[in-house]
Amino acid sequence: MAPAVATYAPRDPSHTVLYTAIAEHLETFLASLADDPEATGLPAYVQREFYDYLQCGILAHGFLRLGCDTCHKELLVPFSCKRRGFCPSCAGRRMAQTAAHLVEQVIPWVPTRQWVVSVPIPLRYWTASSQDLTAHVHTIIRRTIAQYYVNQAVQRGLERATVHPGSVTFIQRFGSALQLKVFDVDCTYFSEPLSFLLARLSHGVGSRVLIPLG
Repeated sequence: MAPAVATYAPRDPSHTVLYTAIAEHLETFLASLADDPEATGLPAYVQREFYDYLQCGILAHGFLRLGCDTCHKELLVPFSCKRRGFCPSCAGRRMAQTAAHLVEQVIPWVPTRQWVVSVPIPLRYWTASSQDLTAHVHTIIRRTIAQYYVNQAVQRGLERATVHPGSVTFIQRFGSALQLKVFDVDCTYFSEPLSFLLARLSHGVGSRVLIPLG
């Protein structure tokens, strides 16, 4: 039996639960915010995220027409919103492309360790309103982890000038709690007990973050 030939089938998000819920209730939701004197409303970029998602993958909002010179078949590919919010298609494609790029082009074939750092709740609100503060806190976390690996490498006989830890960081915020999580993939790796690492690093990060803010 001949193997099945892969074919492209355009998706139709208009029949999904997420699309239906947003399409049916978005205008009512925005109107209720506008009528509520105590509500501050949604930021403009959030509203654009909603409206662009409602046009994502819908042929009526634009498409690319492709044709084959050999078989003369034609195919219509709808435009995507390319947003970073909650569009499952665009978010999934961006995630897959980023992961492939990191594995194939960025991260070397060495043992790595993933760090997940969650900041205290009050600090989450401050970082959500200040990009500079977010960058400052991230720098403290990244340098603290990197310095630990440098010190471990020096203790094992390497010259400090030749040790350059590398990391890839993703900052994610989930829900109204704004749970800031920093993912570091470190390339200078030593298998110390996790409890020992956490004790050392939590003290170093906490004292450097909270003292300047206090």
